[in-house]
Amino acid sequence: MSDTKFRVAFTLVRGIGAVRLQALLDYFGDAETAWNAAAFELVAAGLSAKLAERVLETRASLNLEQYMDNIQAQGIEILTWDDQGYPAQLKQIDQPPPILYLRGVFSDEDAWAVAIVGTRAVTAYGRQVTEEIATTLAHNGVTVVSGLARGVDAIAHSAALKAGGRTLAVLGSGVDRIYPPENRALAEKIVSQGAVISDYAPGTPPESANFPPRNRIISGLSLAVVVIEAAETSGSLITASFAVEQGRDVFAVPGNIFAPQSKGANRLIANGAKPMLAVKDILEALDLTRNLERREIRKVLPSDPTEAALFQLIGAEPLHVDEIRAQTGLPIDRVSSALTMMELKGMVRQVGGMQYVAVREESAPYDSP
Repeated sequence: MSDTKFRVAFTLVRGIGAVRLQALLDYFGDAETAWNAAAFELVAAGLSAKLAERVLETRASLNLEQYMDNIQAQGIEILTWDDQGYPAQLKQIDQPPPILYLRGVFSDEDAWAVAIVGTRAVTAYGRQVTEEIATTLAHNGVTVVSGLARGVDAIAHSAALKAGGRTLAVLGSGVDRIYPPENRALAEKIVSQGAVISDYAPGTPPESANFPPRNRIISGLSLAVVVIEAAETSGSLITASFAVEQGRDVFAVPGNIFAPQSKGANRLIANGAKPMLAVKDILEALDLTRNLERREIRKVLPSDPTEAALFQLIGAEPLHVDEIRAQTGLPIDRVSSALTMMELKGMVRQVGGMQYVAVREESAPYDSP
């Protein structure tokens, strides 16, 4: 925790983000040393003189111990890049947030997540589609990610909760500054069935400049982004743009060509987004139809010693079944049957030519076989 609090301190300095924090860690070795460095040392590490001075000003005015105590008293958890609980999918994006603040918990199940975003001025059609998509995803064990905004976001969160699923809300403010205020009750429900998340420090107000950057977290946590309804200048299109950069699939719901709420989504389709004509389009494209099956099999069929031995042997590099048999010394029929069951459970994946790799949710995102 000692190094975590100094990383938190740096995020309170305006102008220090993921890139500059990483540079400081590389130069000084740890955040505590960097936080206590002199101005000339910070400049030597790559900060401008003005930014180095800003660090010193923050250091002088901040009671760091009290600040951390206040965070803990509010039940807010802090995750850094190095924490095991930091979402593996998010860690793989370009410049992942150095610090995540959350109320609630991340779960292994959240490796299977889809973002649903769209306009605040949602139509009756948009509401119906949003509810259907979120409900179906939740019933299939897929976590719904959105931004807690009015309209599509709030509808998606509510439908996922009602279906008994998990949902994650990513804010453009501190997790203690719920915006819009009418969604505070919804946020509390999300905490009980997912998490409310932000990379902005507690106390940060919901300023307009905060929302576009937070959209990269919405897409970064997800396997795909679904745009329901969006105007031509919608923030949802920013989320879709981040998703493309991050290698995520983008789906858009076709809409009335005369409706302003549909112009952005229709434009996405014209530019190459996948038209979402039914929820099964998402499930099939990402092979999410197997998610629920894998989860249930994991519950009812615990690993035996053979599976444990194979799972320990198989890693990220493809390993041929003959090599697996040779290294374990087990009969080929036992190896083959165990691999078949492990593949159904989602523990391993065949990558062609009877070669297998391990699927470890805490260290790798889902990749459809």
